[in-house]
Amino acid sequence: MVEVVALDGDDTLWHSESYFTLTHRRFAELLAPHAEPDALEQQLLDVERRNLALFGYGVKGFTLSMIETAIAVSGGTVGADDIATILAWGKEMLAHPVDLLDGVAETVEALARSHRLVLVTKGDLFHQESKVARSGLADRFEHVAIVAEKDGATYRRVMATVGVPPERFLMVGNSVRSDVVPVIDLGGHAVHIPYHTTWELERAVLPVTDDGDRVWELEDIRQLPALVAELSGTRP
Repeated sequence: MVEVVALDGDDTLWHSESYFTLTHRRFAELLAPHAEPDALEQQLLDVERRNLALFGYGVKGFTLSMIETAIAVSGGTVGADDIATILAWGKEMLAHPVDLLDGVAETVEALARSHRLVLVTKGDLFHQESKVARSGLADRFEHVAIVAEKDGATYRRVMATVGVPPERFLMVGNSVRSDVVPVIDLGGHAVHIPYHTTWELERAVLPVTDDGDRVWELEDIRQLPALVAELSGTRP
């Protein structure tokens, strides 16, 4: 039986990657005199990958990586005005209103009536705290974990904090790499709900378990209460 349902934040409860996609397009237009779009995108991805250990996930690290990439592809000639533009985009992303995905509010409300809920989200602490507070969902979660990385060690800490064994823990999120694989490896359950766009560094293949009943993929978060009820032996 599932006792604790853990939910991811970005692109599971509220929109996030869409704003990154928009900024990628703006960045390609700004740097068009210096690099072709595909080459620029690959260079930015390489810079982001290298910088993860220093800056972590989130808008701030992304903004710094854009600036570093702009300097590199322009041979150091990128102007101060262009750097200021990139910084303005980052500030705009940080200040953007929290936009819940369709069906999220009623789904979280339904789950909270029958299960203990935990929010597990990664990224910049200040920004994520702000998004949780502005989401209107904070009081539905008994614990909020804002983490630097979602790996086995992180999920073990979360489970220990809320006092639940892996076999009674269900993680729900849009990233196979971060929300599914580490939990399955620990013996827990996971639900993948794809978002319409996925950052390249979050892509992974959905795992298949030996017992065949610990990983599910749903098209819409509104399907989640019925699945959780089935797994818990209760009515939705």
